[in-house]
Amino acid sequence: MSGRTLIWVIPTFLYVAFFAWYTNLAGPLDADEISHYLRRFEEAELAPERIAMLRRFMQEDTGDDFYVVNALDLRAEPERVGEVEPGETSEEVMERYMAHMYPELFRRACHPAIYGLAVGPALDLAGIEGAEEWTAAAMVRYRSRRDLLDIATNPAFRANHIYKLAALDKTIAYPIEPVINLGEPRFLVALILLVISFGLQLAIARKPS
Repeated sequence: MSGRTLIWVIPTFLYVAFFAWYTNLAGPLDADEISHYLRRFEEAELAPERIAMLRRFMQEDTGDDFYVVNALDLRAEPERVGEVEPGETSEEVMERYMAHMYPELFRRACHPAIYGLAVGPALDLAGIEGAEEWTAAAMVRYRSRRDLLDIATNPAFRANHIYKLAALDKTIAYPIEPVINLGEPRFLVALILLVISFGLQLAIARKPS
């Protein structure tokens, strides 16, 4: 196989591998999977209204990736739960939770997409009280609802989720499916590989014979 051919074959293979890993190819949740996750939530003794909400979330699965939007307001001092030690800050306790989450996310092609600290109070607020002040906001990308549920039903998650709650004074988290996403990694990776391939092909073409 010539070098010119490899310039395109290798990037194509890399992109197909990335696309297959980064994309949910298993489709929406089926009835058996929904029943399985519901049993796990019942075993965890979640409140009936929360289980009903999760049932709807699963039944309305489109099979597409989605983002969870998080508004976060950290406590001045974290609650003393689990292994939280005197003197630990809420930021450190939150990192204890994220130390569990990062590996669970990355191995499933899920990841934080944006994170930032608040630089002022809420500029627009309606229909909700006590939401003027926030510490930070984040958006986390999930490959599928199946991936989120696998993380959430793992007993290790529940053991670490207490640290997130201990660090937060208040939070709102809800899922969205993007309609516009200019930072879509599948597009960006394809663009980068195309630029590299065209650059290599141009370099070979200019190389003296």
